[in-house]
Amino acid sequence: MENMYINHIAVLICAILNLALGALWYSPVLFYKGWLQETKLNEEELAASSPAKKYGLAFLFALIISYNLAFFLGDAQTDAAWGATAGFLAGFGFSALIFAIIALFEQRSWKYILINGGYITVYFTLIGLVLGAWR
Repeated sequence: MENMYINHIAVLICAILNLALGALWYSPVLFYKGWLQETKLNEEELAASSPAKKYGLAFLFALIISYNLAFFLGDAQTDAAWGATAGFLAGFGFSALIFAIIALFEQRSWKYILINGGYITVYFTLIGLVLGAWR
């Protein structure tokens, strides 16, 4: 494709946004208590896990997600509006809904599905916006 354009700096920023949005989304300011209750985890269990491994893998996966969306939005005609729309469609229409299907079979609550599905949808919409705008 001769009109394909990937802004690698924007992709890197989108991967970082995954961690930043997650820190806010799953903080006490927003959904931490509800998420903790629905996962049946406690703070001691969270503290005992390896943060370097968790955040390292999360960043790597977010980088792959960001590159994947960047390839889909790589057309030279992509703009912020289309980026956000495509991000929303990928986040809600694909990712959050497949997450919801899996969670239903795991017998998770709607609260759990909405907290995590909301994060997925907002994240994809945000990175679509960034990738579409930062051409």
